[in-house]
Amino acid sequence: MAKREFAVFIDGEAGTTGLDLRRRLARMPGLRLRSLSDRERKDPAARRALMAEVDLVALCLPDDAARESAALAESLGTAAPKILDASTAHRVHPDWTYGFPEMTPGQAARIAAARRVSNPGCYPTGAIALIRPLVDAGLLPPDVPLAIHAVSGYSGGGRSMIAAHEANGGPAFELYSLGREHKHLPELTRYSGLLRPPVFVPSVGHFRQGMLVVVPLHLDLLPGRPAPRQLEAVLARTYAGARLIDVASSPSDGRLEPEALNGTDRLELRVFGREAEHQAVLVARLDNLGKGAAGAALQNIALMLGLDDPAEVRSEALLGA
Repeated sequence: MAKREFAVFIDGEAGTTGLDLRRRLARMPGLRLRSLSDRERKDPAARRALMAEVDLVALCLPDDAARESAALAESLGTAAPKILDASTAHRVHPDWTYGFPEMTPGQAARIAAARRVSNPGCYPTGAIALIRPLVDAGLLPPDVPLAIHAVSGYSGGGRSMIAAHEANGGPAFELYSLGREHKHLPELTRYSGLLRPPVFVPSVGHFRQGMLVVVPLHLDLLPGRPAPRQLEAVLARTYAGARLIDVASSPSDGRLEPEALNGTDRLELRVFGREAEHQAVLVARLDNLGKGAAGAALQNIALMLGLDDPAEVRSEALLGA
C-alpha cells in the first residue's frame, strides 16, 4: 500500500527562511508543495482557499502577518490545516506547542500530536539547550542571575540587514538591542526554566551565517559548587540519544569560531572550565539558518506529519544547494 502524500503551503516562501525551507521540503519524500502566484499571495481569499486544501501551512512571515495568517487558517474550523509558525508571534502562547523536540523528554511526542507549533528562535535554541538540563538537574537555580552573550551571522537579521552587509560591506561586528528587550528573550527565559530573565547581549558579525551562544558561570555561587565536569556530564546524559545535538570536547587552545557548522543542522554544546577560579563558560554552536531556523522547521514538520526523520536531506538543502 502506497504511503500518503502530504500537501504543504509555505506562506511567506520568498523570505530567507521560506526560501531555505522550500528547498529542503522539495527534497523530502512524502511531501507535495503548493504555491500561489505573486498576485494571489496578497489575496486573503486565495490564501484561505489554498489552506483548506493542504495538510500543513508553514508561516515564514513577520509577526503581525503570521498572526493574521494563523487566524485565517483557524477560520476554516474543522477543515483547518496544521500550522507551523517560524515567527516569534506564538512562541510563548499557551495554545501553541514549542517546537524544540530535544528540550525535555516527551517534547517530540507533544509536537507530533500538536496542530499548532511555534518554531524556536536561533539564539534561544542554543541557550535553552545549555541551560534547561542544568536547571532540571538542580545545578542552576531558576532564579540564578545570568548573562548570555551571542554572535550571529547577518542572515539572522532579515532582508534589510542582509542587504546592508552584502551591498555596503557592513560593520565587522556590532552589538544590538542594547537597552531594550530582544524579541527572543521571553521564550529564552520561559523554556530555559528560568524565573529571572537573563541579561542578553546579542551581536552580529560580518559573516553570512553561523552562531555562538555563550553562558558564563561563577560555580562557587551555585548550590553544591559544581565542577565543570559535572555540568558536562549532565548535558551529555540529556542529549545522549539526540541525533542532532552533540556534547563535544573543548579544544585545547580555548578557541571557537561560529561558522564551523554552516551547512548542517547540528548543534554542538561545550563546557570550558576554570576549576581553580571556580568558573565555567558554556558555549553552543549552530548554523542560525539550520538548527536555528529552516532545519528546525523541517524537523518539526516531519514530526507533525508523521514522516521519517529528514536528517539525511537537511545539509544538502543548505547554502543554496
